Amino acid sequence: MQLFPMVHFENVAIAPDDFVTQLKKDLQFKSVFERVLSQQILDRTALDRALVITPEEIQAEANRFRAEQRLERAADTFKWLEEEGITAEEWEAGIRDRLLINKLKESLFGAEAERVFTENRVNFDQALLYQIVVPYGQLAQELFYQIEEREISFFEAAHLYDIDLKRRQQCGFEGKLYRWSLHPEMAAVVFGATSGELLRPLQMEENHHVILVEDLITAELSSEIRTEILDQLFNEWLKGELNYLLNR
Repeated sequence: MQLFPMVHFENVAIAPDDFVTQLKKDLQFKSVFERVLSQQILDRTALDRALVITPEEIQAEANRFRAEQRLERAADTFKWLEEEGITAEEWEAGIRDRLLINKLKESLFGAEAERVFTENRVNFDQALLYQIVVPYGQLAQELFYQIEEREISFFEAAHLYDIDLKRRQQCGFEGKLYRWSLHPEMAAVVFGATSGELLRPLQMEENHHVILVEDLITAELSSEIRTEILDQLFNEWLKGELNYLLNR
């Protein structure tokens, strides 16, 4: 006897047990199980804290998504939903869950974000870096002197010699990196430099790094950093809740 309804997509019916079996064979069962359990934790916590997502909030987020995906007409949205195999109600439920996470982050840890930033301010300093990574110390030294003597530009040297294809294509560009994301030895050298300084080659494990410090940025509690702090605190909390339920 079929205890659970069949799942339909594109006029094809599949039994729920077949989904579970396939998830296990694809080694995805644990991650999906934990996602379902996580949502139950979030729903329970939101209920305890009397957090509610209003229909107006869901509609606003739906409108934002439709504009972003260029689903300008209602017919376009219904076609997209059909292609995804979900109903409008299921789509809105997903929107509700995502909005709920944001409210929970703020409710649980909003008051702590400033304290965490203040206590760890130095770790949120950023450096705008370019670097050339090569496998040999002698090559790194030669490139350093050639760049210093303007026999070759830093960007041309990165394009020609870096061991990483993506970095070669970007002429050594690494982007804005937080102090905490750098190896401590590299962080000490980078944040002891001045903006625009070309650093002497630095050996890190097997490779050698020639670094150009484009700019150093003193940390301020921006909305971006605050969001990162909330995400970290929230993810640590949710991981703890999951571990408690799975190991009790």
